[in-house]
Amino acid sequence: MRKPVVTQADIVSPSQPNEFDLRRIERALAKRRRYRYVTPILLKTANGYRIQSPCCSRNIDPDGGVVDIALLLFDDQNRGWRLLRKDHVAGVWEFDRGFERLTELLDYLNEDAERRFWQ
Repeated sequence: MRKPVVTQADIVSPSQPNEFDLRRIERALAKRRRYRYVTPILLKTANGYRIQSPCCSRNIDPDGGVVDIALLLFDDQNRGWRLLRKDHVAGVWEFDRGFERLTELLDYLNEDAERRFWQ
């Protein structure tokens, strides 16, 4: 069973993005387990952050171009974070899981034990 597709418009937060969390995410990404030899790109979105990275494995992009890794969205109403992964075949973001704290989300993303993000 596929998880529902979530768009950025589904979650609106006046508190995100902000420079403080942007720097926290940048520092955390430096500690990830997979693809440490590439430099991820962290972009602000309307209500969170999008992570992209060069595709060194060539699993997603045979030419090694920049691909979407994760979308981190803050849900202001529920005061929590949603982590989405890109379905590269369908070209849509899919909800992966929710977190109460950004640090928990970043720990999960950096570990990526199931290789759902850093492919």
